[in-house]
Amino acid sequence: WDNADFSRGVGTTFYQEFPTLNTVKPPFVRDVEAKVRRYLRSSYSAAWTLKITWEKAPAYAARTDTRRTITYQAILTTDGFRSYVLMLYQEGGMRWDYTRLTATNVLIGYT
Repeated sequence: WDNADFSRGVGTTFYQEFPTLNTVKPPFVRDVEAKVRRYLRSSYSAAWTLKITWEKAPAYAARTDTRRTITYQAILTTDGFRSYVLMLYQEGGMRWDYTRLTATNVLIGYT
């Protein structure tokens, strides 16, 4: 999420909330639950999920290059006791030119 720059009018951020406690779960939430179960090998039933999408996000500072953009998502989900974050990146990985960023110790994901 660090160093995206939307100041030049390139790229968009969307979000969608899925409160699913005592409601029918949409296919997206069922898919998130399946991923959590598969990755963690545990039972999981989401009570709330938030999907955030950064579409065609240019790197900071956008004034230098708005052609290399990246689309990625963060999905936050909780069952009320445990919470998880899924970080999803477009196929092909990070397309920003990391040599032009102010920090050169760039990671995709978190540490």
